[in-house]
Amino acid sequence: MSTIKRILVTGGAGFIGSHLCERLVERGHDVICLDNFFTSQKSNIAHLLELPNFELIRHDATLPIFLEVDEIYNLACPAAPGHYQFNPIKTMKTSVMGAINVLGMAKRCRAKALQASTSEVYGDPEVHPQPESYRGVVNPIGPRACYDEGKRAAEALFMDYHRQNAINIRIVRIFNTYGPRMHPYDGRVISNFIRQALEGEPITIFGDGAQTRSFCYRDELVEGMIRMMEGPDDFVGPVNLGNPEEFTIRELAELVLELTGSRSELVQRPLPEDDPMQRRPDISLAERRLDWRPKVSLREGLLKTIEWFRSIDPSGYRPPTPNY
Repeated sequence: MSTIKRILVTGGAGFIGSHLCERLVERGHDVICLDNFFTSQKSNIAHLLELPNFELIRHDATLPIFLEVDEIYNLACPAAPGHYQFNPIKTMKTSVMGAINVLGMAKRCRAKALQASTSEVYGDPEVHPQPESYRGVVNPIGPRACYDEGKRAAEALFMDYHRQNAINIRIVRIFNTYGPRMHPYDGRVISNFIRQALEGEPITIFGDGAQTRSFCYRDELVEGMIRMMEGPDDFVGPVNLGNPEEFTIRELAELVLELTGSRSELVQRPLPEDDPMQRRPDISLAERRLDWRPKVSLREGLLKTIEWFRSIDPSGYRPPTPNY
């Protein structure tokens, strides 16, 4: 029996999606990349276009599409605050209607479907580190709600389709991820800091920089997602995927300055509303059920990411929104 699968990756031209497509293509699967290119880049998957087992479809995940597939990785959604707040209604539609369309396809095809959820479902957590059992503290009417609540709604839809229609699902909660191919204007803290440092601009720190984050290198996250998809059917998640090493934002900025050799100054700006003060995953479930734990240190991963940023011309990238 053939082990080649037909796999759909929504948001497949994005930072994480493009690497996932790459890995799945390398494994010999037939991969369909679906993307509307709002925050992604065609250059991310250009090297795959001539391969016989890769196909690109320009399409918005909020609209139905009919394909025959065996597995679906649902990654479609702007992920940086500046981008998902640019059009919050569309962000919510992407999470909710995108999930409904993916799950409808999975039901029709009897396909396995994985939802790329987020650590944002925990909001500004009062439990630290955050286990999957923690229900979070989310402001449902704040400026981040379109993303936080959209992803929470998508998780609910995945679970309801699983319970009501016996759809084979998986849910992963992704914590901060970084690496080569990040959009230089995606608004994420690592891409912001590296771009500002290399261009000699002031490095912008929101608040006093004491808030903490954990940073997972992109290759290790993709490995965790594939392990989850290929894992036993009795483990649907949700499962945290992230690096449990915790750093303050100021520590991150100082490390970027050290590794780039930049003389950029640190400049403080007001802390955005509902910005979480701490974020660190409890990954004991992923260790136990997926035999997965990140091994790439922040220093090692940043060196690879900085090298990639040095190799590109940021002027060739269009900022997706004015908010970055």
